[in-house]
Amino acid sequence: MMECAAYRRAVLADPRDADPGLREHRVTCHDCTAFTERLTRFESRLERALRVSVAPVSVAPMPVPVPVPVSAQRRPLAAHYRRGWLAMAASVLLAVAVVGGVWLSGPDRSLAADVVTHMGGEPQAWRRTDVPVPAVELDDVLRGSGVSLSGGAGMVSYASSCEFRGYHVPHLVLQTGSGPVTVMVLVHEPAARSVRFDEPGYRGVIVPVAGHGSLAVLTRGQDTDIRTVELIAAQVLNSIVWTGQG
Repeated sequence: MMECAAYRRAVLADPRDADPGLREHRVTCHDCTAFTERLTRFESRLERALRVSVAPVSVAPMPVPVPVPVSAQRRPLAAHYRRGWLAMAASVLLAVAVVGGVWLSGPDRSLAADVVTHMGGEPQAWRRTDVPVPAVELDDVLRGSGVSLSGGAGMVSYASSCEFRGYHVPHLVLQTGSGPVTVMVLVHEPAARSVRFDEPGYRGVIVPVAGHGSLAVLTRGQDTDIRTVELIAAQVLNSIVWTGQG
């Protein structure tokens, strides 16, 4: 089965690619279907923005030559072309703005979608429990990414080193007053800015960590508001010690 990241790279390269594997993935993945629809709408807007129409210039012959100052002769024609070039410049600027919007928002949104997809593969991690993960086991999971966790983060009930985008990353579940909260320490995934996401069945944030990639924190269901998720993310981030020994 194709992964979301591979699918999105392919459609960004060619949104009209008719590869059967892409079509099969799109049918089974709601998030990638929505992503494709947004990309298709962008392509349409871009084509319209670059479709500049400049009316042809016709100069009627003058039956009787009449001396006219050179500046007066050139003024109508120059004004016409100036309007045409301004229209073209505006269209290009619009296209650049649209392209910039897609590429600035695309990577972080794609990361959020991949985090949510990963969550679907480990449903057992979400159970409520008051049994913590043994400290030795937790340390083993975190050590590979060069981090440790102080007690201020809360009780960790699940800890696993999971493969994500080609790297093994710590996948933790904390038991909080709002229920189980998943944390993924993504040292290989830098984020330009904090991103909120509300995907089907999940709500969360991706927080950039200067020099250490990013942190993904999410809850399952819609019972926990996004502000609470952000506060939990801040609490976890303050509890992480970057050992640099991974």
